[in-house]
Amino acid sequence: MSTSPASSPLPVIAFIGGGNMASAIIGGLIRQGHPASQIEVVEPWEEARAALRKSFGIEALPAPGPQLARAGIVVWAVKPQTFKDAAAQARAHTQHALHLSVAAGIRSDSIAQWLGSDCIVRTMPNTPALVGKGMSALFARAGVNNAQRQSVEAIMATTGEFLWVEHEKQLDAVTALSGSGPAYVFYFLEAMARAGTAMGLSPAQAHQLAVGTFVGASELARRSDEPPEVLRQRVTSKGGTTYAALQSLEKDGVGASFERAMHAAEQRAHELGNEFGA
Repeated sequence: MSTSPASSPLPVIAFIGGGNMASAIIGGLIRQGHPASQIEVVEPWEEARAALRKSFGIEALPAPGPQLARAGIVVWAVKPQTFKDAAAQARAHTQHALHLSVAAGIRSDSIAQWLGSDCIVRTMPNTPALVGKGMSALFARAGVNNAQRQSVEAIMATTGEFLWVEHEKQLDAVTALSGSGPAYVFYFLEAMARAGTAMGLSPAQAHQLAVGTFVGASELARRSDEPPEVLRQRVTSKGGTTYAALQSLEKDGVGASFERAMHAAEQRAHELGNEFGA
């Protein structure tokens, strides 16, 4: 796992799609010194183009055009169901580029067919990239060389941490774990805050305590050499308050239900590839 960008300068980077994830990466690039003038964006929605103009001074294109030909890297930040059509529109201008896809589920075989290129890296980032705390996994096809890998690492390092996986199929599991993972955290934060409010705390107090607890526990897990199981046991005295809470969770089958939910997310990621792929 790494957060270190490559030292060599990046080429012009084009983004197909200018939504939240593209904006997170663009913001990270600019903070690291990549000039806004060296970024092209294609975004069909005027509201999103206006946001890019206001935030970064970037004049996004409503549709692909010859300007894309100057990009050495193209980042595909589109929804799975629109990827094929977007690729058909941009293909003529991006034949020479390295392609980095952040689209969930769409497999690289489909992308290679649509773009006529084998220089493809897939990544599964997550929304904490918006604050530079993202967690991403990367998979490269055989046509990607070491220098191109380093360029991708330099891009993703601006959003947080990343790691490489050896097999593309693992990205479905990544999608279920870290890609969808922030929603699981927010789900539990909601429940903790509701319970805290029901027990007499103000909504603001309950929210602060819940968020602070997640931040602190995550940082402890990051710094510790011990697995989560051991850290959990250290907080749990038999017959105590934590023990009572965990016993209730076990009785309700929360752990098993949560694992099933993650398998459902993995299955849906696989289905997206079948549904919207080549």
